[in-house]
Amino acid sequence: MIVHRTSTIRAAAFAGAILISGGALAQEDCPRGLLDKAYCDRNGDLVADAPDAKKLIDPSTLIFSFTPVEDPAVYSKVWDGFIKHLEKVTAKKVVFFPVQSNAAQVEAMRSGRLHVAGVNAGGNALAVNCAGLVPFAMMAAKDNSFGYEMEIIVSADSQIKKPEDLKGRKLGFSDATSNSGYKAPSAILKADFNLEAKRDYEPQFSGKHDNTILGVVNKDYEAGAVANSVLNRMIDRKVFDPAKIRSIYKSQTFPTTGYGYAYNLDPALVEKIKQAFFSFPWEGSALANEFKKEGKFVPIDYKKDWAVLRKIDEASGVKYTCK
Repeated sequence: MIVHRTSTIRAAAFAGAILISGGALAQEDCPRGLLDKAYCDRNGDLVADAPDAKKLIDPSTLIFSFTPVEDPAVYSKVWDGFIKHLEKVTAKKVVFFPVQSNAAQVEAMRSGRLHVAGVNAGGNALAVNCAGLVPFAMMAAKDNSFGYEMEIIVSADSQIKKPEDLKGRKLGFSDATSNSGYKAPSAILKADFNLEAKRDYEPQFSGKHDNTILGVVNKDYEAGAVANSVLNRMIDRKVFDPAKIRSIYKSQTFPTTGYGYAYNLDPALVEKIKQAFFSFPWEGSALANEFKKEGKFVPIDYKKDWAVLRKIDEASGVKYTCK
C-alpha cells in the first residue's frame, strides 16, 4: 500500500510537471511582439494570427467602416456601390458603420462589432496591435502609385511663411492617432525645426482632417497639419475656396488608408472579402468620383509598407496602449 501511494504521488507530480511544462511551451509558442496579449504572431508578419478553428467567426452580417476623416454621411453614399459589390461576392448582408472617431473604430473592432475597415494610415498600427486588424489592401492609381503627403497650411493672408514661424502659435491637428494629422508633423517639427509641442507651440485637436482644414479657412486655427488627400478631395468638391489657404510645408509621401479585416474571421470568408476588393469595378463608380487619383485596390504588406509610419511612432515615443 505504501508503495502504491508513493507511485501515485510520483505519477501525480509527473503529470503536474507535464502540465506546467506544456503551459510554458504554449506561452513560448505564442510570440506576439507589440500585439495585445489576446493575439499571437507565430509567422513574424507583425499582425495577429487567425485563432483556433473553434474561435473563428462567420457573421451573417458584415459591418464595414471607413476612417472618419470627413462627414460619415458623405461617405455612406460614396461606399454604397462597393458595399453592394461586397454583398454580392460574399453572399452576406453588409452594413456601413459611420464611426465618429478613430478611437471608436478601433474599439468597435476590438469588441467584435466591426469586421472590415479602412483605417487611417497613422491608426493602422494601433488597430493592428490592439484590435486584431489584418491590413491587406490600399487604394492606388492605375500605374500602381499610391500615397499622400502631410501639409501644414495657413490662411492665405497669414504672417506665418515657414515652419519656423509656428513658434508661439496654435497649431491644429486632427487626432493623436493620425499620422499626417499629428504624429508625422509633430515628429518632423521637432527633428527638423526644433519645435516641440506644448513647449514651442500649442497643439489643438479638431477630431478630423476636414475640421482642421475648415478651421484654418475660417481662421479658427492659425495653422493646421493635414493629409493633402483629404485637402484635395474637399477642393474637388468645392467645399471651400482654395485661394483662402496656403501651404508652408509638404512632407515625403506616406502610404494612405489601409483596408483590413478582423483577425478571427473565417478564412473562407476572408478570401471572399479580398476577392471583392480586388475585383471591384472602379470605372463610373462613386469611389472613382470621390478618389480621383486612385483607380483600384492593391495588396499591401503591413510589415514592409508601414515601416516608415512605425518608425515615426517609435521616434515620437508612441505606445500602443490597449484598453
